[in-house]
Amino acid sequence: MIKEACVETFEEAWKAEQLGANRIELCSNLHLDGLTPSFELIQKACSGLNIPVMVMIRPRAGSFVYSEEEINQMKNEIDRAKKAGAAGVVFGLLTQENKIDIFNTKLLVEYALPLQVTFHKAIDELVDPVEGVKDLLNIKGITRILTSGGKTSAKEGVDTIKKMIKTSAGQIIILVAGKVTKNNIEENKILTGANEFHGRKIVGEL
Repeated sequence: MIKEACVETFEEAWKAEQLGANRIELCSNLHLDGLTPSFELIQKACSGLNIPVMVMIRPRAGSFVYSEEEINQMKNEIDRAKKAGAAGVVFGLLTQENKIDIFNTKLLVEYALPLQVTFHKAIDELVDPVEGVKDLLNIKGITRILTSGGKTSAKEGVDTIKKMIKTSAGQIIILVAGKVTKNNIEENKILTGANEFHGRKIVGEL
């Protein structure tokens, strides 16, 4: 079972590793649901930890509909993550019609390679996240999809999560989030059948 800890400081990242996290998602401004961290923080985490670091690529808060200028900014942020030695990047892009932005997602996935790519909880904004999985399966190079099944918690979204896992058919890992903690991760594993879990308290308080 893989536990990915969501952190916004080096101290939290280090503590998460000590408590048994298998991987880090590194963000800034978690009160805004996570933005791109500073280059200095990415460097420090990548050089100071023994576990993989996934870097949030999100230039601003708000919607997941991005302009061409913002896409270029995201490319620059991906460059910095590569330079710092990150294992992967995390982003999610939608269209004005609230569908997966296939064109720009493909563009950024190809740009990010050979890094791992996680498509984040932007997928939970869709009317049907399962349809989003089908769209993402057509883009080569996506490693994971982070989701709580369109609900606030994984427990509430369990039916959708199970459908997403079935639809992905092992081609993309479904990384389960949504109030998953050290205390309920086993229960969420039994409910969803997933093997990878993500959370702020996934290995305890940081």
